[in-house]
Amino acid sequence: MTHDTVEVEIRDIAAGGDGVGRTDGLVVFAPRTAPGDRIRASIARGKRFARATRVEILRASADRVAPVCAHYERDACGGCQLQHLSYDAQRAAKAGMIRDAFVRIGRRATELPPVRHSWSPWRYRTKLTLALRRAEGRWIAGLHRYDDPGAVFPLEDCAITDERVMAAWDAIMAHAEWLPPADALRASVRLLDGGAGFVVEGGRAWPDGERLLAAVPALSAIWWIPAETRGRRLVAARDEGLAHGASFAQVNPRVAGQMREYVLALVRTHGPRRVVDAYAGIGDTAEAVARAGARVTAIELDRDAVRACAARLPAGSRAMAGRVEHLLPQALPADLIVLNPPRAGVAPEVTRALEGAAPRPSAIIYVSCDPATLARDVSRLPSFRVASLTAFDMFPQTAHVETVCELRPEEMAA
Repeated sequence: MTHDTVEVEIRDIAAGGDGVGRTDGLVVFAPRTAPGDRIRASIARGKRFARATRVEILRASADRVAPVCAHYERDACGGCQLQHLSYDAQRAAKAGMIRDAFVRIGRRATELPPVRHSWSPWRYRTKLTLALRRAEGRWIAGLHRYDDPGAVFPLEDCAITDERVMAAWDAIMAHAEWLPPADALRASVRLLDGGAGFVVEGGRAWPDGERLLAAVPALSAIWWIPAETRGRRLVAARDEGLAHGASFAQVNPRVAGQMREYVLALVRTHGPRRVVDAYAGIGDTAEAVARAGARVTAIELDRDAVRACAARLPAGSRAMAGRVEHLLPQALPADLIVLNPPRAGVAPEVTRALEGAAPRPSAIIYVSCDPATLARDVSRLPSFRVASLTAFDMFPQTAHVETVCELRPEEMAA
């Protein structure tokens, strides 16, 4: 890889949030730039593209704004990617990311989708995950730099996070002596009904979890995922009924609620009698669809979530524990499929099962947090056409976007 200095005009925003320009046939990715910027950049040049390592703004875009958070520029915080763009420009950039993914990866021509705005571009997050490092005998809690992912800077505030979450973090760090003994941890605070949940990853022993709960009144429950394991343990709780809350509560509950209502409205337009809700979580969507009269099969890997979902479903509907790719064939045929997978998207076996289903479902409603994997999975469903595409800005200031894609069989899509 060679290093050069170039001048380039930024034209677009790529997935991940970097600005994109072109010079002499070379694609240049430049972080913290805006469409309309003219920049001088030091680049690390590869065979097909280059990455800017240092950027000087020669002419600023009209879409630029001053970042609200001091960490964004001072500490090169990697938590946000788009604070330097106006909110309208952020939403336009996300629409472009989705269309680009569908054209480039999905091989589907599509218009720019609408991106519904968040109720607020600030203080919307009800969860904050931080890296904890022990330095000079004390703990620091912070975020990673975008230009040095291994580095962690101490976080003073996060402007996209609910102030109650920040207050809980401050209280935890005031009693950091009760954390698991280790050199490094990863932990998150998430608002729950009646308090906040705290999940800690790392460490091989934790004798003082109950002391931490007693010392921090804002916390209602503490979970621990020991090093080299995947199982989550409830360490201490003020109310045992909170056992599932830390994993399945929404990060931006207002926008999540709006998106769920949109999905439910789509479901109602098809009037299905049999529905599969895959990656169902604790059953928020499955319960609403079932109580509207459909027979629902909810599929979820997490067994605690399956138990919570099963308890909510009315007679005639069911919840199944296991991988969607293993259980979906047992749940077919169905009139309608809801897919809400993690960022990695669905396994190839899922799209194969849907392509081979007889009779075909009248619709697949795919809720995605990653346009790239959504577009890839849509490309694996050639007999289905994109009937509608709508995005929800659940994570302002970041490059993340939630997308709802309605697919119908080719002969029914007109």
